[in-house]
This record gives sequence, C-alpha cells and structure tokens, in this order.
Amino acid sequence: MSSSTTEETARVIFTAAVVTVSDSCARGERVDVSGPAVVEVLKKLGFRVVATRIVQDDSMQIQNALVHLALEVRFIVTTGGTGIAPRDVTPEATEAICDRLIDGVGERMRLEGAKKTSFAALSRGVCGVREKTLILNLPGSPSGAVESLEAVVELIPHALNLLDGKTEH
Repeated sequence: MSSSTTEETARVIFTAAVVTVSDSCARGERVDVSGPAVVEVLKKLGFRVVATRIVQDDSMQIQNALVHLALEVRFIVTTGGTGIAPRDVTPEATEAICDRLIDGVGERMRLEGAKKTSFAALSRGVCGVREKTLILNLPGSPSGAVESLEAVVELIPHALNLLDGKTEH
C-alpha cells in the first residue's frame, strides 16, 4: 500500500489516541516529548487524534486507560514502558486487555529498529486487538517511538478494515 493510500484511508475514517507511559512525566518531573512526537506523525498520516493521556508505569493505570480509550477510538498507540526495567509493564498490561495479539507487528518494529541499533532487540512492544480497536506499544524515546510507528504504519488501515469485516482483498 502506498503512503498516499494510507493517508487517504486514515484521513477518512480512523480516530486515534496516544498514551504516554512514564512515572516521571505523570508526576510532572519531566516533559512528555514522545507522546507529542507520535501525535504529530499520526496527524501527518491523516489520523484524527482525539485523546492523549499520561499514566504511570503501573499495570492497572495502563489497563484502565486502554480499556476506556478503546471505547472512543479505533487505534491506540502507547509510548514507553516496553523495555526490560522492573517498572516496564506496558506489554503485559496491553496483553491483559486484548482479545488477540498480532505478533508480526512487534516483530517488524524490532526488525526495522535493529537496522539502527542493536538495542531494538530489548524492546518488548506488542500489538493487539480489543474488540475493533488496534493497540500498539512503542518505545519511550521520541526517535524510537517515531521510527517504530513508521515501520508499521502502512499496516494499520488494512488491519482496521479487517477488524471492520472488510475482508475482500
């Protein structure tokens, strides 16, 4: 799918939300840079970003944000909490509220990320489905988040169409 087709499809029908997972941002000790960077990319691609949230690295806070936002939007992107530090629990929180996981999306993000840094192998971000909402975990660094999103964004409109039952190819 060409990027212009992706942009046209997203612009017409898809709403999105961005959740930043960060203890220091949630406490107001650090300014969120990754969330706004992801919002900017989504807007450029034609998605209508209707909500943003900042939550702590806490499984229940993450799950609550995802469950509530899944009632409002078709695509939720998280940034942060995908590493291996003790408080990095975003993938587990996402898995807990998803009906199904789409393993290939996370694999593709790591594959593309490995072309720039070997540390991409330590990212544990997942992609999953909750009813008709797609949820994607991105790394917490602004560059890692944007590069990971760009690695898979062409898949998103097609995935959302499939979730709508549009299965003719």
